[in-house]
Amino acid sequence: MPVQNISFKDTGYFSKLICDYLAEAETLKPFYNRFPKLENFQAQIKEKSTAFKQETRDVLVNVLKEQYKSVETSKTTFSNINNLQSSNTFTVTTGHQLNLFTGPLYFLHKIVSTINLAKQLKTEFPDHNFVPIYWMASEDHDFDEINYFNFKGKKIQWNLEASGAVGELKTEGLEDVFNIFSKELGIGKNAETLRALFKKGYLEHNTLAKATFYIANELFKDYGLVIVEANNTALKRLFVPHMQKELLEQISEQNVLETNAKIEALDFGIQVNPRAINLFYIGEGIRERIVLENNVYKVLNTNISWSKSELLKHLDEVPERFSPNVILRPLYQEVILPNLCYIGGGGELAYWFQLKSNFKAHHVVFPMLLLRNSVLIKTKQQAQKLEKLNISNKDIFLKRESFINKKVREISNIDIDFSPQINHLKNQFKDLYNLAKQTDESFVGAVSSQEKKQINGLQNLEKRLLTAQKRKLKDHVMRITDLQNELFPNKSLQERNTNFSELYLEFGEDLIPELIKNLKPLDGEFTVLTI
Repeated sequence: MPVQNISFKDTGYFSKLICDYLAEAETLKPFYNRFPKLENFQAQIKEKSTAFKQETRDVLVNVLKEQYKSVETSKTTFSNINNLQSSNTFTVTTGHQLNLFTGPLYFLHKIVSTINLAKQLKTEFPDHNFVPIYWMASEDHDFDEINYFNFKGKKIQWNLEASGAVGELKTEGLEDVFNIFSKELGIGKNAETLRALFKKGYLEHNTLAKATFYIANELFKDYGLVIVEANNTALKRLFVPHMQKELLEQISEQNVLETNAKIEALDFGIQVNPRAINLFYIGEGIRERIVLENNVYKVLNTNISWSKSELLKHLDEVPERFSPNVILRPLYQEVILPNLCYIGGGGELAYWFQLKSNFKAHHVVFPMLLLRNSVLIKTKQQAQKLEKLNISNKDIFLKRESFINKKVREISNIDIDFSPQINHLKNQFKDLYNLAKQTDESFVGAVSSQEKKQINGLQNLEKRLLTAQKRKLKDHVMRITDLQNELFPNKSLQERNTNFSELYLEFGEDLIPELIKNLKPLDGEFTVLTI
C-alpha cells in the first residue's frame, strides 16, 4: 500500500505531552481552547469572527499585496489575498524559521498540512473561505540554527558572521554555497530545477527574508499559499497596544509563570521561560532585549535608553523596531490574522500550551492547536526490500539496538529468548522464600541475593548468545541496518534531518503533489508514504 499509518505513540519519537494531547487527556484541557476536530471549528469561527476587526483585514490585505509585488503570484494566491478582506474568510497558519533552502523536510510537511486543512474546512463550511498561511520567522536571531541543510549525509553550510534579525541578513557568500551544492546535485532534469531554484532564490535576492519568500512561493504558489513577512511597519502598528501593555504592565511574565507551575505539577517540562519584558529592539545588525532598570528602559549591550514617555513616543513612531520574543510572537500572529488554527511540531505546541492565560489577559482569541503531519517517505524499492526482509512499519521505527535484536531473534534457528527460563527460576525462588521465612527470616536476604545472581547470569548468557548470532548473521544485520540508515539518517526521523532536495532528486515534481494528495491533517497519525 502506498499510504500506511502508525500512531505517534508507537513511533517512540514523540513526547508524553504530545501523546497525551492527541489522546485528549483531561489534565491538558485547561491549556488549550478547542481540540482540533472538524466539528469544533464552527465555534472557533464564531469566536474569531466576533473579535476580529475589519480595519485589521484592510491593513493586512494592503501589506500582502505590496509584499507580493516582488514575486510571481498565482491566481489562487491572489484570490486568497483578496478574500482576506471579507469577514467570512479565515486563516490556518504555520510558521517556520528561515532555514537555508528550507532546512529539514518537515518544512514541506508543515505547509502541506496547512494547505490541506484549509481545503478540508472549505468543503465542510462552503459559505466561508480559508486561507493557508506561512508565517516567516524573519525576526529570529539564532543564525546557527538555520545556516545549513543536510544533503546526502553532507552538511551544506553558509559561513557568515551574523547578528541581528536573520531576515535582514544580506545573501552575500551564498554564491560559494551554491557552487558546492551545484556540484553535489549532479546532472539531470530534477537537479537542474533545484539548481535554478537555489540560484534565483539566493543569488537574485539581497536578503534572507526575500530569498525565503521567493522559494516558498515557487514551491507552493499553485496551492494558494499566502506568505506573511510580519516584520512590517503597518502590521506592527496593529500590535502597538499590546506592546504598550507589555512595556508598562509586564503582565506576560506573571501569566506564563503561573501556567508553567501548573504544567510542571503534571510532570511535563517547560519549553520557554518568560522575561519581565518580552520584547526585543531591532535595527541594523542588532536584536537585543529591552529591560527596565531604575525606571529607565534600556536596550541591553547598547547605549540606547528612554524614559517612559520617550519610549512610548518612539514605539508610536517606529513600531517596526520592536520585536516580540517567543512569548509574544504567537500573540502578534493572532492579532493581525483572522486565524482559527496554528499547525506546528511537538516543541511548538508545547510552548503554545504555556500561553493561553496570557492571550486571555490581552483579550485575544486563543487558536486551535494542531500537530502537523509527520511523514516517512519511502521509494518503491525501499518498500520492496522492507517487505522481503519482513520488516513492518512498527519495526523500522525501533531504536537501532532494539531493531537489530528483534530481527535477529526472529530469523535465528536458536531460541534466544530466555524469558521462560527466567520466569521458571523466579517461581522456584518463591518456594525458597517461603522456606526461608518458615525456618529463619535472616536467610531471606541471602535467597534474594542468590536469585538476582542467577537471573543476571541467565540474562548475560542471553546477551552473549544474541551477540554470537549477530556475528553469524552479520550479512543480514548489515542489510537491515543499511535500510534503516537510509530511512532514519543519523538515527533520527527522516523529516528532522533530510532536506527536501534529496527527495526531489528522486521524485521530482511528483513530491509535493503526492504529499498534498496523501496527508490528512486531522487524522492524528504518523504517515508512512511510498512514492
